[in-house]
Amino acid sequence: MQFLFLLTGMALVFIIGWLVSNDRKHIKFKKIGIMFALQLLISFLCLKTSGGVSAMGAISNFFGWLMTQAAAGVNFVFGGVVIKKGSSVFFLDVLMPIVFISALVGILNYLKILPFIIKWTGFLLNKLAGMGDLESYFAVSTAILGQPEVFLTVKEQIPKLDEKRLYTICASAMSAVSAAVLASYMQLVPGKFVVTAVFLNILSALIVTCIVNPYDVTADNELHVEAENTTEKEPFFQVVGNYIQDGFNMAITVAAMLIGFVALISFLNSAFTNIFHISFTSILGYIFSPIAFIMGVPVQDVTKVGSLMATKILTNEFVALGDLTKIAATLTPKANAIISSYLISFANFGVIGIITGSIRSISKKAGTIVSKFSMKLLLGATLASILTGTIVGIYF
Repeated sequence: MQFLFLLTGMALVFIIGWLVSNDRKHIKFKKIGIMFALQLLISFLCLKTSGGVSAMGAISNFFGWLMTQAAAGVNFVFGGVVIKKGSSVFFLDVLMPIVFISALVGILNYLKILPFIIKWTGFLLNKLAGMGDLESYFAVSTAILGQPEVFLTVKEQIPKLDEKRLYTICASAMSAVSAAVLASYMQLVPGKFVVTAVFLNILSALIVTCIVNPYDVTADNELHVEAENTTEKEPFFQVVGNYIQDGFNMAITVAAMLIGFVALISFLNSAFTNIFHISFTSILGYIFSPIAFIMGVPVQDVTKVGSLMATKILTNEFVALGDLTKIAATLTPKANAIISSYLISFANFGVIGIITGSIRSISKKAGTIVSKFSMKLLLGATLASILTGTIVGIYF
């Protein structure tokens, strides 16, 4: 039965991808097969082997330890704030640690540790799947650096890209999350789902592009890119300070988005309940419940999971993760695994604007091209999340 839902989930992704494909006759089945096999291997190692489970636990504990260190800085600044016993403040406990994690990312980048990891992981991915040097490099780097910073690492190549290659890198950007927010996610859902989803999303985005946006990378049109350290010319403490400021700005931005979106959802729920006697999120749950069922979510949970899936697309993953924490205890382990993995990506309407603006700041022409396929980009990134959630679900 588990593998039946794997087939139905894959079929859903393929059929929708095929319907909107740019070139149905040249879908890259070989590349899809190689990357899908890698996904099954990675997910099995992470979730079902003793070594993988131990590694996931160690990674989760490490990020938990980082959150404890981050709390030292948060408590120093906000220690005078009186909080009701047994309560927590989302901004302080989940968002503010992003500042500290961002500083660590800056240090690792300055020491050329991250560029080394990105370069050789991208090289290995390209050798295995043959997606192209630029595409493989970008798929890995966006899973570490996040956006909009990741686009700066390929700013020389962006003006040279055609529509198809622009779609691929943008889909990778929407399907990934930055290392700076991983610890915050782990405050809301089990770390094993966060880490596994990060790995799978790299491949899920590329698989979807092989269906929706197939093309060949030849020696004539290959664009090589080096994982250069863009901060090495700046003084160390200036680099760290810049990353700290970026982390703080990210936390403030997320907080502002949460205030607005959570209030908007509350408003819509209240209005729909008073007028139609059913909440807005319940309606969304019914709309997305067939998709949740096809992914393998147990029947009793499909409406709740469907609501969370829709909430993420309309708002962002933090809003949906916050809602998940409220109902996680009422969901089956399988439903929790699927929705937790599905939510770990930037696939939502708001990120379309971030990506388009980032590309436009580098090349107006490329930005115009991206804006034309923005909705197709969201669809592709959502399909990637569905594929990731479906794969994780077979192990529960």
